[in-house]
Amino acid sequence: MPPALHAALPPGGPSDFAALTNIFLLAFPALFSIVNPIGAALIFTQVTAGRTRSECLALARTVALYSACLLIASIWIGSAILAFFGITIDSLRIAGGLVVAVRAWALLQAPEAVAARKEEQARQGGRTIAAPSWTEMAFFPMTMPFTVGPGTISVAIALSAARPASSGGILFYVALSAAAVLVAATIWLAYAYAERLMALLGVTGARIVSRLAALILLCIGVQILSAGIEGLALTIVRAASS
Repeated sequence: MPPALHAALPPGGPSDFAALTNIFLLAFPALFSIVNPIGAALIFTQVTAGRTRSECLALARTVALYSACLLIASIWIGSAILAFFGITIDSLRIAGGLVVAVRAWALLQAPEAVAARKEEQARQGGRTIAAPSWTEMAFFPMTMPFTVGPGTISVAIALSAARPASSGGILFYVALSAAAVLVAATIWLAYAYAERLMALLGVTGARIVSRLAALILLCIGVQILSAGIEGLALTIVRAASS
């Protein structure tokens, strides 16, 4: 995670609001880019073809709610899970940065192939899901792994792993949670109005947005990876000098 996250939240004072804003502005692009609600909306319209407008709206709302729960849970308890398994923060940053960078690179090189794979994740047996009720597809596969996959969860945990060791740590989580809630809101809007969004952007426009998001995501992945390597190198140097 960018070193700026460590310095973004001071122990206290009138700059708390500015610190929260800085954390939010670092976290939201990272989560938004890897979720890519606009690109996913194109597939959402295909998967929900034949369903009523009310079912699509209910599905969009439920997927957004589930996505918010997954993201917030990853932010608040992700670090504790890592500690339980003995995984260091720097190791997570390196692994998470690699996952994000590889995924972003694949999206830049062949966005159609990535979209096709995500569409397959939202289908069962090669056929569009035709469950009797939309509730049966709300969590799996529409939320996990179609909308919030392992890469998104790893980014959320990596963001939370940069929590500063200060009394303002709770505000750090609040800022990250606010970013997660806003991302979930964009998921709801993109899915609820997917047909209108696709009509406005078109297939070409949606792919252009996906490529721009992938480029931002690649930069974020490289930044997370570099921060992990830097932290691991500092740990090795300190251990060698002591």
